[in-house]
Amino acid sequence: MAGAELQVCSSCANLDESSKTEREVSEEQQRRKQAAQNTARQFDAASGDSTRWEEEGTSYEGDQLPYLSSDYGRTIQKARQAEGLQLEELADELDIDENDLLAVEQGRATRAGVGGSLIAKLEDRLGVDVTQE
Repeated sequence: MAGAELQVCSSCANLDESSKTEREVSEEQQRRKQAAQNTARQFDAASGDSTRWEEEGTSYEGDQLPYLSSDYGRTIQKARQAEGLQLEELADELDIDENDLLAVEQGRATRAGVGGSLIAKLEDRLGVDVTQE
């Protein structure tokens, strides 16, 4: 309709990549990279063990996290529990870090620098869909 105004909730408004400039997309990627590096530093400081980051690195550019549904953490947690699995069991089965799985279940995937491949593994194993197109 000509002249119509579309109202979008604040949680969906930031999903429109087409309205972002190349600079905004680049700045967002830089923020994500910085967040991953900060997480690595916090992990190193807390545990005194930096071998994980030294061996695996902290670059998630090749494994970007997709847009996730607002309740992705709870969805993953409920599906895991419905399968009768403990955090450690699922992490071992999928060969993923238990702390990354915990971050996903707590809704902290972005802050923890979790990659998209981990989300894909969880979706496949648990038969859920938590990504948005």
